[in-house]
Amino acid sequence: MLIHKLMNSTHPSNTEPAHSRRRFLKTGLSACTLLTLPLAVSAHAAIPKRPFEKKLSFLNLHTGERIRQVYWANGRYISGALREINNVLRDHRTGDRCAIDTDLFDILYIMQSKLGSKHEFHVISAYRSPATNAQLAAQSGGVAKNSLHTHGKAIDIRLPGRRLSDLRSVAMSLQAGGVGYYPASNFVHLDTGNFRFWGG
Repeated sequence: MLIHKLMNSTHPSNTEPAHSRRRFLKTGLSACTLLTLPLAVSAHAAIPKRPFEKKLSFLNLHTGERIRQVYWANGRYISGALREINNVLRDHRTGDRCAIDTDLFDILYIMQSKLGSKHEFHVISAYRSPATNAQLAAQSGGVAKNSLHTHGKAIDIRLPGRRLSDLRSVAMSLQAGGVGYYPASNFVHLDTGNFRFWGG
């Protein structure tokens, strides 16, 4: 899964500067110190923590529908939650639905975590039916004829309380897909295609 690949990429390597390796070793030594703590403290630390979950919130700006769902838990995606999210992210013009790429959700989850936000994503466009996309492409040269929106692999969003430029910077730092920057229209485009970026 995309999120685990991105998290694992933060592990130190032999090519990193010496000070980074020293910091890594210092952290390891600190962890070893915990072994000397009293048994009661160790027993307390062994209490199972709450299972790791991934949650997202969306507001569809065209329909006014909101959703807040845990879409991943206990090591798997939750099909019922995904269906509900896909419904909110449907083509609002035709009502057509599509299974949104879960990698896209993982990108959004990581971005929100890095930005330290709990606000819902405002969605300008998610899934687009081929008919809707053809109509938009005829009206604007900025719409790709075979847009990734028609495959459930793209979303146009903004995040209240965070600057649009910050969304772009975080998305580009992940290098996990396409990043389009549209400050005049106040949204960032994200997709799960090859890493590339445009706009300004």
